[in-house]
Amino acid sequence: MHDRPLTLMAVHAHPDDEATGTGGVLARYAAEGIRTVLVTCTDGSCGDGPEGVKPGDPGHDPAAVALMRRHELESSCDILKVSHLEMLGYADSGMMGWPANDAPGSFWRTPVEEGAARLAELLRRYQPDVVVTYDENGFYGHPDHIQANRITMTALAMTAQTPKVYWTTAPRSMMQRFGETMREFGADWQEPDPAEAAAMAEIGLPDEEITTWVDTTAFGGQKFDALAAHASQGENIFFLKMGQKRFTELMGVETFVRVQDTTGAAVPENDLFAGLR
Repeated sequence: MHDRPLTLMAVHAHPDDEATGTGGVLARYAAEGIRTVLVTCTDGSCGDGPEGVKPGDPGHDPAAVALMRRHELESSCDILKVSHLEMLGYADSGMMGWPANDAPGSFWRTPVEEGAARLAELLRRYQPDVVVTYDENGFYGHPDHIQANRITMTALAMTAQTPKVYWTTAPRSMMQRFGETMREFGADWQEPDPAEAAAMAEIGLPDEEITTWVDTTAFGGQKFDALAAHASQGENIFFLKMGQKRFTELMGVETFVRVQDTTGAAVPENDLFAGLR
């Protein structure tokens, strides 16, 4: 028996990432009495400011954006019933190729060992049974997502802990449905050029390579509301346009690749805690 509660730790890059890829599992496992810990690595300061003002434009105040996004993140955590929110507080690095990549204090510029040492402290404190983060390409090549993967895997090696470790992913079949839905709801949707289309086709994995399919349909409302809590980024959160019902139909199963396991639970599995309870 555990002398501590079963614990899920999700390591994400920005405020709002927790809702998109793992809002369902955070809500579901909290409802099942599992302790949920969210680690958010950056302050989100490269997000949109009031009235949708973009980074680098007049009126975009990174410090004010970071504060606003922290409040939104706290609201999202309340909705998802996250037990503990830990913020590493690195500066948002922006998209790949942005000047913010190289700004002092940016997460992307931070030595991996330094970020990993801070995360290792949290691993020792919470001793999670399951850890979730992104794959080595940060799902779609975002520098902060890539860095989150690097510090997570390095921190696990530093602590020699052996939780089940998962990387978030999406089945290619869902990416296809998602594209169809975007065309349906996006009045200003433009077909990507062939290079973009090829890059998008590489996002996610073939269905048969996905190890873990978790049904979170019953928590679709919470996941949708958690995303909606990040209202300042509404312009970028396409999912909100489709309404809660369609959102839950499209996003009601969260998928992962299991990359570390000591339980021997058979795959494919439908529970991140298979073999642990």
